[in-house]
Amino acid sequence: MRFIVLLILFGLLISLQYSIWIKPNGLSELQHLNRIIVQQQEENQKLAERNQFLNAEVQDLKDGLEAIEERARSELGMIKKNETFFQVIEK
Repeated sequence: MRFIVLLILFGLLISLQYSIWIKPNGLSELQHLNRIIVQQQEENQKLAERNQFLNAEVQDLKDGLEAIEERARSELGMIKKNETFFQVIEK
């Protein structure tokens, strides 16, 4: 009788170990998912930093005239009234 109970318990132990180590949803799948989570967290951190930068730039454009003036000068080549524009050409 004890032998049968021990045999059943051993069979149960083997089946549980199989489920953990070998089955598709076992430990290897868990490690794979953990790697994917780490990669996604890194990407999320980069995107959060980018969003902070863009939000700061939008806020600066909404509030500050200096940023608008700087963009108008650098990107559009605009100058203020009664200003003289000098272009320096270096050789």
